[in-house]
Amino acid sequence: MGYDIHITRASEWRENEGAEIRAEEWLAVIDADAQLSPDPANGPYSALWTAHPEEKKDAWLDWYAGNVYTTNPDRHLVNKMLEIAARLEARVQGDENELYESGGDSMETTNHVV
Repeated sequence: MGYDIHITRASEWRENEGAEIRAEEWLAVIDADAQLSPDPANGPYSALWTAHPEEKKDAWLDWYAGNVYTTNPDRHLVNKMLEIAARLEARVQGDENELYESGGDSMETTNHVV
């Protein structure tokens, strides 16, 4: 079982009613970002990050229920998620509501919800 990381506008990603990222917003991000490629084989909102510095083929993001997420990202993908979150006026949050501030070597997080 994996650990999901979410791009969300909510204080707690699970409870995002009224703070959802709309599917159309996510699709617009994919369209505008040359590093993201639609991955329709994995669903209508799935995308691959094609510019991973280690050329990983499994660097994916998907939209579901108002959040964008991935499972078990490495530090590079967390940094990409932080970039996307800034465009969406959102934050990057783990399954246990920790906020990611950096995808650096230590995967810097804060344990409080802002």
